[in-house]
Amino acid sequence: MNQILEFEKPIVNLREKINELKNFTANSEIDLTAEIETLEKRLAILENDIYGNLKPWDRVQMARHPMRPTTMDYIDKLFTDFIEFHGDRFFGDDEAIVAGIAYYNEIPVTVIGHQRGKDTKENIRRNFGMPHPEGYRKALRHMKQAEKFNRPIVCFIDTKGAYPGKAAEERGQSEAIAKNLMEMAGLTVPIVCIVIGEGGSGGALGLGVGDRILMLENSTYSVISPEGAAALLWKDAGLAQRAAETMKITSYDLKKLGIVDHVIPEPKGGAHRNLEQQAAYIDEVLKQSLTNLQTLTDDELIENRWEKYKQMGEFEVL
Repeated sequence: MNQILEFEKPIVNLREKINELKNFTANSEIDLTAEIETLEKRLAILENDIYGNLKPWDRVQMARHPMRPTTMDYIDKLFTDFIEFHGDRFFGDDEAIVAGIAYYNEIPVTVIGHQRGKDTKENIRRNFGMPHPEGYRKALRHMKQAEKFNRPIVCFIDTKGAYPGKAAEERGQSEAIAKNLMEMAGLTVPIVCIVIGEGGSGGALGLGVGDRILMLENSTYSVISPEGAAALLWKDAGLAQRAAETMKITSYDLKKLGIVDHVIPEPKGGAHRNLEQQAAYIDEVLKQSLTNLQTLTDDELIENRWEKYKQMGEFEVL
């Protein structure tokens, strides 16, 4: 059963009441059809009001939902003949990042993405979607391979951040992420990055330099978590909700700031409510993005990518 978020409880309570009345009508001689229809209309209005006016903290909770679709879920729905490869050829394999080749609409592509688990056992195996340096080096190995064979690259971003442990730092966490940023900036194949859950800090940026940055409606993308920002700004992680409103981390905020190129809508209630529909929404935008990018020459791709990132943010030249 899907976990119920706090702001969804009025919807759930009303839906349960409707089901109770339906069961009562079915098992008795009393007809409550009119009352049920009235409540169903009220439910539709309530859903539109709540899901149509989500606050930043509500979207943070949606992005973190334990049943939110992962990279592998979308790979199964969007691509065919996916073959996963393992290892960075330096240290080992990192299961927090999946990488491989597949067909997208009969076109060979390279697919790379953060992968978290949906239960405790898988989360431990995937390190809760927080990559080590070998994960980023595995990703870069497949990006360079994609460039060699002229395959577009599709990256799915969904991580709280790169793993901050001692072993990761000893193996060059910062260097691995920085090298990915540098190399991705100069790749001569189309790169489409899609934020499907949490896009946290450098851990997200390690797969986030692309020609098109797409973002699911209820995903987040930020330099730090709301809890971390609250602890730094106000010395109180409990003020995370306030931080989320201040940081401009939602898809619509980032679209206005020019960080994100396109916001992909989600089914009512979030991506976890209807994977098929969510995959269809992604498919529509991804298809258009790759079609447009494949008409560009290598030089045009790199030049446009450079201009895209130069125009982000506001600054003065003195």
